[in-house]
Amino acid sequence: MRVVKEANVRKNEILDAAERLFGAKGFDSTSTNDILNEIRIARGTLYYHFKSKEDILDAMIERMTDRLVKKASEIAKKQDVPVLQRLTLMMLALNVDSDLGHEIMEQVHKPQNALMHQKMQVQLLSEINPLLTRLIEEGIAQGIFRTDYPAEVAEMTLLYSNTAFDFLLEYGEGERSKKITAFIYNLERLLDMERGSMEAIILPIFQMDWLKQS
Repeated sequence: MRVVKEANVRKNEILDAAERLFGAKGFDSTSTNDILNEIRIARGTLYYHFKSKEDILDAMIERMTDRLVKKASEIAKKQDVPVLQRLTLMMLALNVDSDLGHEIMEQVHKPQNALMHQKMQVQLLSEINPLLTRLIEEGIAQGIFRTDYPAEVAEMTLLYSNTAFDFLLEYGEGERSKKITAFIYNLERLLDMERGSMEAIILPIFQMDWLKQS
């Protein structure tokens, strides 16, 4: 008997199957036939929801971005956590660390997928920048930060960390340490803080993140 499912349920079922396959086999090595066989649906059903494998990837990027934004939002709300720690934890929450995440980001960074990369950055900026701006304004009110441009500093910080922390764990120890040191140094300058004042708070967060994922 043919099982009929709601459109949104079926769409997510296809995305779930594609996530498993892309994470295990890679995007290029996964065919639409693999996805069809994984969930046992007709080709017409797949094409009703997605025009191509690239269209599936695009939807997965949107779904992954929504998850990253949700994680960052939850961190921003934790008033019992100091501002500097929340700011750093939020940046780390935007760094994908799963096999699927790495596979997606590898595809996103390919020249032919520049539009997908741009779409992902635009969505992150539009949803994360207000959260980050409010954190910086909170730090200004507490006398921790000094800047007349909290929204612009938030945007610069987000764009820099989004580039610098891509695949952070894949770098050698020296390169990884250099990127983190540069992040702290530049953030201190943007927020008009004394050099070295963020190091004691931020470095342990990165170290805990490495241990948790290694």
